[in-house]
Amino acid sequence: MEVTPGAYEYAESDASVVRRSLEDPDAFAALFDRYADDIHGYAARRLGTEAADDLMAETFVIAFQRRRGYDLSKPHARPWLYGIVTNLVRGHRRAEARRLRAMARAAYTSPGEGEPLADRVSARVSAEGIRAELAGALAALPARYRDVLLVVAWGDLDYAEASVALGVPVGTVRSRLHRARKRLREALGGADPARLHDDSEEPGHG
Repeated sequence: MEVTPGAYEYAESDASVVRRSLEDPDAFAALFDRYADDIHGYAARRLGTEAADDLMAETFVIAFQRRRGYDLSKPHARPWLYGIVTNLVRGHRRAEARRLRAMARAAYTSPGEGEPLADRVSARVSAEGIRAELAGALAALPARYRDVLLVVAWGDLDYAEASVALGVPVGTVRSRLHRARKRLREALGGADPARLHDDSEEPGHG
């Protein structure tokens, strides 16, 4: 089976793109081409498609403005971009919590409410959306726990990348993720739909 190159496998590293953009600003468009869809998808899951349009655009405007401060020793800019968009999401905490609670209420009143809990709670956070129980549990999480959980689960960052994105030590990422998962399990009767990886391995890109 042919292996599709991962998201990070480009002929030119992100750091090299940033370096070139210091002399040729148009070069920065390569980062937009590489990561705009990922950033938009993450923002849309957290705040909805309409808000995601603005947040994605703002993320790359901020990244462009701050590119001279980018650490060129880091070849991959994706964690940096997720850090910017997550900071922007922080300005919409109440909107995110309201959206999650609304999703929970809507799902609870939708057809299929009588299905068993095990059938209604997804085994993982899916691309199609989140279930009522998970939406309600996410809304109840402290913001700092929700950030680390979702940047790992929906941003597909490993612990080191999440540390860069959130500006906290790796140990803090692990601790917050553990507490977030514990609270979700308690809220969901033992199920952990946000676990995309075993505890023994970290999410990554190969």
